Amino acid sequence: MPDHHHDHTHDHPHAEISQTERPGYYEIMETAVRELLIEKRLIGANEIRRQIEVLDSRTPALGAKVVARAWVDPAFRSRLLANGRAACEELGLSFYDDTGLIVLENTDTVHNLIVCTLCSCYPRPVLGLPPDWYKLKPYRARAVSEPRAVLAEFGTIIPDDVQIRVSDSTAMVRFLVLPRRPEGTEDYTEEQLTDLVTRDAMIGVVPVTLAAERTAP
Repeated sequence: MPDHHHDHTHDHPHAEISQTERPGYYEIMETAVRELLIEKRLIGANEIRRQIEVLDSRTPALGAKVVARAWVDPAFRSRLLANGRAACEELGLSFYDDTGLIVLENTDTVHNLIVCTLCSCYPRPVLGLPPDWYKLKPYRARAVSEPRAVLAEFGTIIPDDVQIRVSDSTAMVRFLVLPRRPEGTEDYTEEQLTDLVTRDAMIGVVPVTLAAERTAP
């Protein structure tokens, strides 16, 4: 899990995070392998369809419930930070694969950012499908090399005295950011807190604010 704390002044252009690109090597290989498995009758189209339905049922609203519970329940928060997957399962969130889940807490001295530098590994059981920009090469490369600049493009300015930790997801270990609870929410219900938590906050590119609206999956 690399830690990065860069304070560079750049006068050279950067690739835009939002740019589009053609399907990459792994996407092409996934399609080819899937079609071959169906052709060899090792898996059926119906099995793939059922799995897609499971994936489609997962949205950032699930992760938001986990975050809100951690904010209002210190004991649950401790269990979540100790074993993210087990704590999520307490709330009835099933994991359809063997991946582990590590939850990283933002504090007043540390800001966490997650990325997958290889492809697009992502905590799909609790967030659903990743946003397109998460899968693009500019984000995957620059999140590691210049996280402050990337965060600034999302409108997130991190003070110089706050460390930025970049965690690289793998095929077996995924990460979820536990963002800081906004000030002024002391009287909010758990449901009201849930409504504040966005997908991007759980990736670590933005904070949770009172004006936040959950991003549609």
